Order: sequence, then C-alpha cells, then structure tokens
Amino acid sequence: MNLKQLKYFTVIAEEHQITAAANKLHIAQPPLSYELGMLEKELGVTLVKRGPRNAELTDAGRLLYKRAEQILAVTTAAEREIRNYGRGMSGVLPIGAISSSGGIIPDERMLEFTNHYPDVRFELHEGNTFAIIDMLEKGIVDAGIVRTPFLSDNFNCRYAEREPMEAVMTKDREVGDSSGSVTLQELAGAPLIIYRRFEQLFSETFAAENLAPFVCCINDDARTTYIWAKKGFGVGLLPKSILRVLNPTDMICKDILSEKLTTQLAVVWRKERTLPPLAAKFVELFENQQGTTG
Repeated sequence: MNLKQLKYFTVIAEEHQITAAANKLHIAQPPLSYELGMLEKELGVTLVKRGPRNAELTDAGRLLYKRAEQILAVTTAAEREIRNYGRGMSGVLPIGAISSSGGIIPDERMLEFTNHYPDVRFELHEGNTFAIIDMLEKGIVDAGIVRTPFLSDNFNCRYAEREPMEAVMTKDREVGDSSGSVTLQELAGAPLIIYRRFEQLFSETFAAENLAPFVCCINDDARTTYIWAKKGFGVGLLPKSILRVLNPTDMICKDILSEKLTTQLAVVWRKERTLPPLAAKFVELFENQQGTTG
C-alpha cells in the first residue's frame, strides 16, 4: 500500500464512480482500476462494490477511507513543513481556528503581519476546540486558536484578554432588570440555548448557585446559538467577542454577572515541537495579550 494508491482510492470514494475518478485524476480508467485491484489484493478485502454506473464503498472501504484521509493530511502537512522551513518568512501558514474566534481573529495585527510578509498564504482549518487540538496532535496545523476551557498540559499557550459570556435575546424573551447585565438567578427562569462546548461549564456554574435552568437547545456552534435566540426560541449564551461579527443590532445583549462564566481565546502549539519561522512570528502577535504560559 502506497500513497498513490491511497490518493486514487480516496478520489474513487468521493466520486462514487471509477470513470469520474479517473477523469478527476487525469488518468485513464484501466490504470486506476488496476491500482484499486492491487490495493484490494494486498489488503485481502473488497474495498469498493463496482456497479455499472457507480462504485460504493464496503464497510472495509469506509474504514480505509477514514484512515486514508488522515494519512494524506499528515503527509501533506509534513511536505509543507519541510518546504516552508527553508523559505523562512514566506510560504503557507496552516492554522486552526474555532468559529467563535471571528470577533477577534483576524485583527489589525494580522493585517500588519501580511503587510510585512506579503508572500505568506494563510491556510485556515476550522472546527471546535477539540477538533483544532486534534489537528495539532496530527501535525495538520502549526498553531491553533482555541477557547478556554481546554486541557493545556501538552501545549504552550498565549492568551487573549478574558471576556464575559453574553446573554442574547429578543425583546419578547428579555430577562433581567438591568439593561446591560443579567444574573444567573434571572437566567434560571428562562429557556436557555447553549452550545455543547460550554455545557459542563454552564451546568456546574448554575449548580453551584443551587439553580436548575431549563436548556431548550444544545448545539455545536456559537452561530447556531445566536440564530435560535434570534428566532425567539430562548436566551442564547455565548462568548461576547463573537457579537462583533454577528452585529446583533435588533437583539438585546447583556453581560452575565458571574466570574466563572468567562472565557479566553488562546493561541496554542505543541510543547515538544519547534515552530517554523512563520508560525513563530504569528504567535508573537499575541505577545501583548493578557497572559502567557508555557
């Protein structure tokens, strides 16, 4: 089994047809079928069910496709890292970023960074904090922009300023006596919308006050939380900085009065890994933030 065979196999899996895969790879169909056959012979399993008009993966094929994606991603990352190492301050800068970082990243400092190094191309990989950490572990990205809380033992970290969590609601769903803030007690009487990333944090914080709020929706993205709140399903709880991107002019937004319900963005990278010059310079952008740990 070699990288060429894995590449051919993934294209077949994605195109669901041998002919279409051959066209995408710019090769003839017989060599592609031959490589697939050799791969199946070597592994001793059928990977693809061939039909007159389509090619569908078997259970073994689906397992290999998942692994092949990972292998090819790591291989690409390794090739890029070696090429970029010799280029110094040019080339590709692969970074991972969570969706809720949009209110802070990119910023003026990153724009200044590109003005200083115009030959740099950002390669952005998006996901939640756990997905970004997984990308770091696999070497797919050099640095990741994640949000606390997360396990930081294996990482060097530079943190942005601490920010409060925000309650976002329509006028019909407004809770709290104050126009700019709301207490946990006031929130406990409203249907809440949260994303899974903060489920445990919210649960523990309310429980510490002997409160048991009703969570009407749990989802996987801050933007989804905002959309559901905007539609009037309940009060959305999300990091304050993301409101800079969402621009909720027709929504009521209030700081949640709780020292525990705060969060920070952080740029992280593996402790045992020497950062390429581009990634090291990118990390320096966070030098003036609130805190640094290593």
